[in-house]
Amino acid sequence: MLLYTGIGPNPAVVTRFIAAKGIDISTVQVDSMAGENRKQPYLSVNPLGTIPALALGGGKIITEITAICEYLEESYPLPTLIGRTAEERAETRMWVRRIDLNYAVPMSYGLRSGFGYDFFKDRVRCRPEIVEAMRLFAADGLRELERDIPRSGCVCGGRFSLADIFLYEFLAAAAAYGQPSDESLPNLARWRNEIALRLPSNQEA
Repeated sequence: MLLYTGIGPNPAVVTRFIAAKGIDISTVQVDSMAGENRKQPYLSVNPLGTIPALALGGGKIITEITAICEYLEESYPLPTLIGRTAEERAETRMWVRRIDLNYAVPMSYGLRSGFGYDFFKDRVRCRPEIVEAMRLFAADGLRELERDIPRSGCVCGGRFSLADIFLYEFLAAAAAYGQPSDESLPNLARWRNEIALRLPSNQEA
C-alpha cells in the first residue's frame, strides 16, 4: 500500500487513524500549497485532485477518508477504531456522518470562501456570500454536539473511535485558520482535552 497525503484535515484524519492502528504504510507527500494535487502526475492517481488517496495492489485506488479508514479497519482489525460489532460500527458511522454534515462540511466551505478565498478561488468554487451562513451552520452543528456527545469519555461513550479522530482534526483545522470552537461549550472543551491525551503522535497531520 502507498498513501498519498499532505496538509489539511482530511489527510490528518487518515494519518492519525493509521498511527492509532500502528500500521506501517509508505507515504508520498503531495504539496497542495504548490498545487501538485491539481496536476500530473497526481491526477493520474486521483482525477478529482483530492488528498489523501490510498493505492492498493493491482492499480486500485481508494479515496475519501471514511472509505480509506473502513478499508484499513477491515484489513487490520486491531486495535478496533470503528467497531467490533454491527452495533458499534453503526454507532461510529452515525457519529462520523453527523460530524461531517453538520460541522466539517459547512466549516470547510466557509473557510474556503472566506479566510482561504485567495488560495482556493482558482481551485474550487468559492462563494464569499455564503461565509456567514456556513459559519452559523457550523456553529449550530457544534452546539448539537455539545448537547449530544457523552458528558465523559469519547464520542461513542467509553470507546475511542474514528469519530473522535474525525472531530478532533476538523476542530484543530478550524482553529488554525481563525475559526475556533465556541468557548461557551464546556462539554466539547472537556472532550477535546481528554482526546488530546489519547491521540497517538501524528507527524503527517
